[in-house]
Amino acid sequence: MLLLADQWTEYRLLDGGDGLKLERWGEILVQRPDPQILWPRAAGRPWPACDGCYHRNDRGGGRWEWARRAPESWVLHYGGLAFKIRPTNFKHLGLFPEQAVNWDWLAGCIRSRMAAGGAATGQPVSLLNLFGYTGAATVAAAAAGAAVCHVDAAAGMVEWCRENAALNGLSGRPIRYLVDDCPAFVRREARRGNRYDAVVMDPPSFGRGRRGEVWKLEDQLWALLQAVRPLLSDRPLLFLLNCYTAHVSPLVLETLLSDALAGLPGTVCSGELGLPFQNRSGVLPCGIFARWEAPLQRA
Repeated sequence: MLLLADQWTEYRLLDGGDGLKLERWGEILVQRPDPQILWPRAAGRPWPACDGCYHRNDRGGGRWEWARRAPESWVLHYGGLAFKIRPTNFKHLGLFPEQAVNWDWLAGCIRSRMAAGGAATGQPVSLLNLFGYTGAATVAAAAAGAAVCHVDAAAGMVEWCRENAALNGLSGRPIRYLVDDCPAFVRREARRGNRYDAVVMDPPSFGRGRRGEVWKLEDQLWALLQAVRPLLSDRPLLFLLNCYTAHVSPLVLETLLSDALAGLPGTVCSGELGLPFQNRSGVLPCGIFARWEAPLQRA
């Protein structure tokens, strides 16, 4: 299954070639490297001058080069949501546009559950967002009416999520912002007896927690899924697992999620996320996912 994030108006993937992609983020035109772009640039179709270009170095890092003074930040809109965009020293801009299809799915599931009678306790749908980054999924879920627990090991990312929530008028909503190592947090939540109706996980290929904890997806993802399973409520709604590790396939995620949630009624599917090019044919693959969704039931 290929899901296309093709409902954007303020973001556009314009072109790609020679290992680079050309994008428009609102009024800002940028050029960034992308490992999936193995084809050459089209002859006779020169790219316009960019506002910002990201240059990789041979040590795995890189730097931005700006044609004029680098913008500190700006705001990008998707549907009724707003997100703070800011260049980082590791190529990203604080948002993954391909994830828009997952934001729409999350919001739709939450609204359907609430329209069907809400969670079993009569409280809002409770959602746990692990490795939450700058909080796009948190914002989408909270805007749809969920109570969200947002967890990331990087304090700067958690603060960015808080800023995104404020941009959307969600500062007063029930959102918990936690700077923590995700596996350690999950173990403590299990001991505390806290439960969630929905889980979103976007684990990195490799990372370190606040206290130097090492995360390696191939070695620890299954154990984390097993640890998260007891955190699901008696009436779970959804589980979303994202992955950007190049050598892991969607079917691997689907198998992991199916096995971790064995015995729960509902459906599991998996696939790729993609962004369509505007100035050439084709789609840029941008990551993979697996989803579990409970059957809709009326309270």
